[in-house]
Amino acid sequence: MRDAVIVEAVRTPIGKGKPNGALAHVHPVELLAHTLRTLVERSGVDPALIDDVIGGTVDQVGEQAMNTTRYAALSAGFPETVPATTVDRQCGSSQQAVHFAAQGVIAGAYDLVVACGVESMSRVPMWSNVPEGKDPFGPGVAERYKEGLVPQGISAELIAAKWSITRERMDAFAVSSHQKAAAAWEKGLFDAEVAPLDGVSRDECVRPGSTPETLAGLRPAYYDPNFAERFPQIEWNVTAGNASPINDGASAVLITSSETAERLGLRPLARLHSFAVTGSDPILMLTGVIPATEKVLRRAHLTLDDIDLFEVNEAFSSVVLAWQQETGADLSKVNVHGGAIAIGHPLGASGTRLTTTLVHAMREHGGRYALQTMCEAGGLANAMVLERL
Repeated sequence: MRDAVIVEAVRTPIGKGKPNGALAHVHPVELLAHTLRTLVERSGVDPALIDDVIGGTVDQVGEQAMNTTRYAALSAGFPETVPATTVDRQCGSSQQAVHFAAQGVIAGAYDLVVACGVESMSRVPMWSNVPEGKDPFGPGVAERYKEGLVPQGISAELIAAKWSITRERMDAFAVSSHQKAAAAWEKGLFDAEVAPLDGVSRDECVRPGSTPETLAGLRPAYYDPNFAERFPQIEWNVTAGNASPINDGASAVLITSSETAERLGLRPLARLHSFAVTGSDPILMLTGVIPATEKVLRRAHLTLDDIDLFEVNEAFSSVVLAWQQETGADLSKVNVHGGAIAIGHPLGASGTRLTTTLVHAMREHGGRYALQTMCEAGGLANAMVLERL
C-alpha cells in the first residue's frame, strides 16, 4: 500500500491583519505564491511534476475570490498545466487540503501534490463574503436551531463556562504561548520553516513581554446583553489577550509517496499516518477537537500516551484547555513552539502553518508520533497523526 510523506514545509512570517500590518501591502495571491515558489526552490522539485495544488481560503471574495490557489500557482511560475483548487472548511481549510492531498497520494491519484493556504485578513476582513442583510444559513437551519446560532466568541465563552475554565487559567495559557513562541524565535527554531517576505522575517504578534497582569487588565471581547440574558452561565472572560488575533499569512507543504521521494531524491520529514474529521454541536461549535482526537487515535491504533507532540489550534485559550481536560493530554507537549494566540491565525493558512511548525518541531524534539487538530466554525474539526521519519 502506498503511503504519503511530507518532504518540505514552509510559511511566511505572520503579520497583523490590520491596514498597518507588516504584510498588509501584499496581495493574498502573492502571499501564497511566495510560499509555493519557496517550496519548490527549497525542495528542488520541478514544478511541472506537481499533479495538483490544493489550497485553503476562508473568505473567498474580493482579492481572495476566483480560486485564489490557481492564480497563486501561476504567479509562482508553475507551468500552466499544473492545476489548482481552493477549499473551505473554515479555520481548518488548509489542514483539510493536507488530508485531501495525502489521501490522493495514498489512493494513487497523485504522485506529487502541494497542500497550502492563505488569508489576508487586513485586505479581506472576516465575513466579507456575507453581504449585509444576507443570511448564509438558510431557513432549515433557523428551524432546527430556533434560538439562533452564535458567534465563535460566544462559543468560546460557553466552553469556558461548561468546563469551569477561569480567566486566570486562560490568561496564563496565553502568556505561555507568547513565551514559547518568543523562545523559539530566539533559539532559531523557526528559521527553517519561515520564508521572509519583503523585509518581514518574524511573526508580528508575538509579545515576549506579555504577563498575566497585563492580560488581566483587558476587557471582555464579546460581551453582549442579549447573549448574557440567553446564557446566564457565561462569566465573560474571553478577551483579545486570551484569543487569537487576526492575521495575514500563507503556508504550504509538499506531499508525495516514499517511493516517489526516493526516486526524486527528496528527504521525507514525516509520514501522514491517519486522518479524521468530525462534526459537533454548532452552538458550542469549537469542541469538535475532542471527538476528532479520539477518532484519529482510534483509526491510528494509538493511545494518547503514544503521542509525543500536539498542535491544537489556539483559536481561544478555552478551546485548548477544554480539550486538555477531556483528553488528559500533557500540556507540556502541546504547541511547544507557541500557538496561534502568539504566532497568529490567518484563517485559511493556519492548517498548513500548524503542520509546518509541527514537522519542524518533530525534528527538533524527537519522538515518533505527533497529532494535529483544529476547531472550525459550524461545529467541525480535523485531526491527523504524523509519524517522524
